[in-house]
Amino acid sequence: MTTEDATRVLALSICLLAWPANLTAADLKPQTVKAFDEYIRGKEAHLRNRISGGKFLWADQAPGRKEQLREGKILTDPSGDQPDLKVPDGVIHDWLGAVFIPGVTVDRAINFVQDYEHHPQVYQPEVIGSRILAHNGDDYKVFLRLKKKKVLTVVLNTEHAVHYERLDNTRWQSRSCTTHIAEVENAGKADERELPPGKDHGFLWRLNSYWRFQERDGGVYIECEAVSLTRRVPTGLGWLIDPIIRELPRESLFNTLQSTRTFLLPK
Repeated sequence: MTTEDATRVLALSICLLAWPANLTAADLKPQTVKAFDEYIRGKEAHLRNRISGGKFLWADQAPGRKEQLREGKILTDPSGDQPDLKVPDGVIHDWLGAVFIPGVTVDRAINFVQDYEHHPQVYQPEVIGSRILAHNGDDYKVFLRLKKKKVLTVVLNTEHAVHYERLDNTRWQSRSCTTHIAEVENAGKADERELPPGKDHGFLWRLNSYWRFQERDGGVYIECEAVSLTRRVPTGLGWLIDPIIRELPRESLFNTLQSTRTFLLPK
């Protein structure tokens, strides 16, 4: 190892030791929540207008996308002009992903994603606990325990309000929004506890997901637009933390679509 490499390793170790302490100072502020809520209102208005205008699938809106999906690729792209939007004391991440699963009906796909009790087996290692808190027709309230790991491991207790809507015989859509997110301190130990929501590492403060399902071409197209809110990166740690914050939303979306395809594909 050269002197330069040793210096770089030492600097990285110091930053990693400092990171958890710095991040615990994060507070979710009213202006951050307001900015996210305003973004979501615009996002949902755009989605309604797009669907009412006959543009249901993102896969149909550019040449070659459907072909790539039918070849087995999973596509992930920023939903808008950029994947990250800085807002007061926070960052909004907006990613869109799509997958095609051959030999599957839309009803089979919907039944599968609504089987929340088995999500830990399907979506591991990110989902480590799941249960249905309430269910009334097409509306669900779901608890998920999530584990996020990239240099630092964070466990989150989350609750989601999910509404499904059948548009016709071949198309469904759903909207999921978090109603509670709390970071778990000392997860899995006798003294584990939830930190007060909004007073934690700021790893995930909000998450809205918009799903579309369409049966055609001998299978089902599944698309998801995931919008999340995190804290900003502490001053001085941007060179290390910023790439991690940016990569995780896309990776999580990709892994979710990949796991869905893996378990839904006819054996």
